[in-house]
Amino acid sequence: MAIKENKMGVEPVGTLLLKMAIPLMFSMLIQALYNFVDGVFIAKISQEAFTAISVSLVLQNLTMGVIIGTAVGTTSTLSKALGAMDYERANKTAGNGIFLSLILAVIAAVISILLINPFLRLQTSSQQTFEYGREYLIICMIGLVAPYLQIIFERILQATGKAMLSTIIQVTGALINIILDPIMIFGLFGFPKMGVKGAAIATVTAQAFAAILGLIINLKFNKELSFKLKYLKPDLEIIKKIFEIGLSSAVMISITSVMLFLANRILRTFSETAIAVLGAYFKIQNFIFMTVFGINQALIPIVSYNYGAKKRKRIDDVIKYAVLYSFILMVIGTLIVELLPRQLLGMFSANADMMRIGIPAFRIIGLSFLFAGIDIILSSTFQSLGKPLRALLISFIRQMVVLMPVMYLLSLKRNLDLVWAAFPISEVICLIVCLTLFFDMMKNLSVKRTDDNKIDCLENESY
Repeated sequence: MAIKENKMGVEPVGTLLLKMAIPLMFSMLIQALYNFVDGVFIAKISQEAFTAISVSLVLQNLTMGVIIGTAVGTTSTLSKALGAMDYERANKTAGNGIFLSLILAVIAAVISILLINPFLRLQTSSQQTFEYGREYLIICMIGLVAPYLQIIFERILQATGKAMLSTIIQVTGALINIILDPIMIFGLFGFPKMGVKGAAIATVTAQAFAAILGLIINLKFNKELSFKLKYLKPDLEIIKKIFEIGLSSAVMISITSVMLFLANRILRTFSETAIAVLGAYFKIQNFIFMTVFGINQALIPIVSYNYGAKKRKRIDDVIKYAVLYSFILMVIGTLIVELLPRQLLGMFSANADMMRIGIPAFRIIGLSFLFAGIDIILSSTFQSLGKPLRALLISFIRQMVVLMPVMYLLSLKRNLDLVWAAFPISEVICLIVCLTLFFDMMKNLSVKRTDDNKIDCLENESY
């Protein structure tokens, strides 16, 4: 009996990308509610509490970078195996992704807990902010295995084209978090009032429920894969491939964390309110960027699958659609930030000083959105086509080679508005480099389009 090919290899790519991306956009917007809702409710406690959550984001991003990199490597390797119809390798890849998520969660949690105190001391001089941050981070790090498993189960579903089921997992977790947050923070319905600690407990509890649901859905509905225990056995060759592809994503997120750490250090020389403004901005940015990340996450398995299936035209077409869709979304995001900065800051109970700093900051940084969407899509294309070092280079140039030096030099002028201008400047320079590397890669890609529009594949490409 012939095996029917996965829809990623046959369905029109424009429609396919939207069908996979829209539920992913929705689910990632819901996912963004984890930190966003924490921020909205915690801001009602005090500005020190909100600043604590803002600086905590740096360490959280570092730990999440580990699993997101692993998940990206798993998704790409798994999709490529499915495209080549190598189902044994696909099963081993999914199993090794789950195995790595468990091991890495324990390692990341232990290291992070040891680093919490010195990390917070370097970010804030306020003892109250330090105490709030410590309470929040300890609980989040102890429960780190929950989001690690949730993410890997979601990405396995995405790799097999089941984006809607992945969405169900994320929506469930986010809704539980939204319900539990006010209950545990303010002590409703007989629960004790736990403040910042309650926000952390609510988040970890929601992630644990989502992880359990992710396991159940994969076992029941992901029939393309087998989840037998034997596939959890470490396969060094597959683990190496997962890390080769996913390392760039992990490092890119780590670079973002380092950028936030250094940015907070620069802003601290102006005021701790400036740190709170940057924290509020990144929570809003997460919402806007999550729409592009939805396209991004749909793009990776489609490109990887068709790369494995040697279908060049489909690869070219899906990249074009992804760039177009992301640019449209970023134009909308830019208009929101430019026109509604006061309303956006108001969601975080911003006082007069935070409004004074934040309104021009949002409008200046928001200009970077117009360029960032294309950078995100092309960086994911590098990863999908076996060029992760190029994606890493783009992230490094954007945040460390350009953004941080420019931000520091502008800070010497002691004009805070100038400091925010470093963000759009870095995105413009990054886009130029990104486009240069992208066109070079596509010109030399092993999967070629022949004169008669048939597809062939040149073997032995150097990665």
